[in-house]
Amino acid sequence: MTNSDEHPVEWDSGTAYDFFASLHVLHRAERYGLRGSWAAGVRSRLPVAARDCLQRVMNVLRPMSGVHALSGPKDAAAALAALRAMEPIERLAALVPDRPEGVKRILRSVAVRGLWRDEDLARIIAPMQKGEWLNQPLAIVRKEAAELLDLWADPVGSADGLLAALECYHESFFEEEEARIRPALDAALTRAQELATRLPQPALLEELSQGVRLAPEQANAPLVLAPSFWITPFVVITDLAGGKKLFLFGARPDDVSLVPGEYVPDALHQALKALSEPTRLRILRYLTDEPMAPADLARRLRLRPPTVIHHLDALRLARLVNVILGDNGRRYAARPGGAAAVFQLLNDFLEGQED
Repeated sequence: MTNSDEHPVEWDSGTAYDFFASLHVLHRAERYGLRGSWAAGVRSRLPVAARDCLQRVMNVLRPMSGVHALSGPKDAAAALAALRAMEPIERLAALVPDRPEGVKRILRSVAVRGLWRDEDLARIIAPMQKGEWLNQPLAIVRKEAAELLDLWADPVGSADGLLAALECYHESFFEEEEARIRPALDAALTRAQELATRLPQPALLEELSQGVRLAPEQANAPLVLAPSFWITPFVVITDLAGGKKLFLFGARPDDVSLVPGEYVPDALHQALKALSEPTRLRILRYLTDEPMAPADLARRLRLRPPTVIHHLDALRLARLVNVILGDNGRRYAARPGGAAAVFQLLNDFLEGQED
């Protein structure tokens, strides 16, 4: 736990978190600064049926609480074994959430009927917006609610097809990737636990996440912290049983690329790309003065909010801004020392020796 009076921090680790996180990143390559052609190449290793199945569920796949519940080594093989042992409808619930309770009743009813109606869609949108899809635009929630209902209209077929697709992904890519990332996860966990002895909880979370601050109303729940190689520098925050929250933080070093064998570090490429865009430089200048919400920036820049959010995502990926998460949405601020870290990383790269 930290040396502060906040809630104690629990720790967790396992490559199973990255088993699922890597799938998300491979299907959202641009958002994570991953070269699209490489991501497409990895996906192309899968049979067409498995590839189509994973593409279909990616927007609603929420398996992290199930990973946390695993006993013993939390690797991909253990996660697959646990899923294989479940009845299909429980397997689907472990991968594609049927919570909160209001949503669960509707989805289980759809599973019995084998079809869903417009009123089912209308009834699950509001509880979804208060849960896993908090602060998401209504259009996105509506689309993903329909995808959720489609899956639950055929729970056995969906669960069996998803398990088969996950097993194909493990065999074709992740089994080898697991060996590469395990040392980085172990090192990140050791470093995080050492930092926890010196830093109060808010500073610890900001350091580990490379820029995420939880507003007081978001920091009340006990936290379980776990490292992830693939989501760096973003975080995943998931509700767990007992009122806890899982806080999955980035564990990939700045001088390591997500693509094996890539010489130029991801962090350097992403930062230079972000700083090459004049609008992003203006945003960074405004955020140096004061924290701002995307809507406030949109008004000042006379741009549409989605455009501003796109620029903010690029700056966050480049580790140049902090994001403050609260019940009323997100605010952003320039990350202290962010630009200096980019210059240092560039200098280290230029003075280094290529292998």
